[in-house]
Amino acid sequence: MRKIAILGGTFNPIHNGHLHLAGCFAKLLGVQKVLLIPTYLPPHKSAPDLAPARHRLAMCRAAAGGIFEASDIEIRRRGPSYTSDTLRELKALYPDAELYLITGEDMFLTLTQWHEPETIFSLATVCAAPRSAAGLGRLLKYAQDLRRMGARTRVENIEYLPVSSTMVRRAVREGKSIARLVPVAVERYIREHHLYLR
Repeated sequence: MRKIAILGGTFNPIHNGHLHLAGCFAKLLGVQKVLLIPTYLPPHKSAPDLAPARHRLAMCRAAAGGIFEASDIEIRRRGPSYTSDTLRELKALYPDAELYLITGEDMFLTLTQWHEPETIFSLATVCAAPRSAAGLGRLLKYAQDLRRMGARTRVENIEYLPVSSTMVRRAVREGKSIARLVPVAVERYIREHHLYLR
């Protein structure tokens, strides 16, 4: 069976931490494709300095290559980007594929509060890795609770790359180099389109 991993997010901007997490899971799971799916509107958090969707999608496309592929599925749908809706669309597009949803520690630990969590659990295996010293224990405990609700989960102790989109935006505003934080093509795109300067 074909395996497809999904990494969604605001990607404001996409950075090396995102690609490291998804790349490590891709190897562990043996997936044939990793879809990078930028949100149109994030339903879980306010994002006052959110770059326009077209720029965030373009940066995902700039970062993609190999098994990584950017998808505009949520941007085309517009409105709040609910993961349950996205998984339904992906299952229709790839009916014979096994779907794996990659999340970070914070998002995984709030899964029961997401829109239609049961739909998410029925359509994909939810994957997570810690981003803090105490994170692994918390994730494993929460995964047990999710499994009791019918979820399939995969928690892996992947080394955390300490990069965040906030860090990238701050560095750009302060005129510092972001060469170690994002792929070269993303750095070039941010510079050429004058993103995150204020």
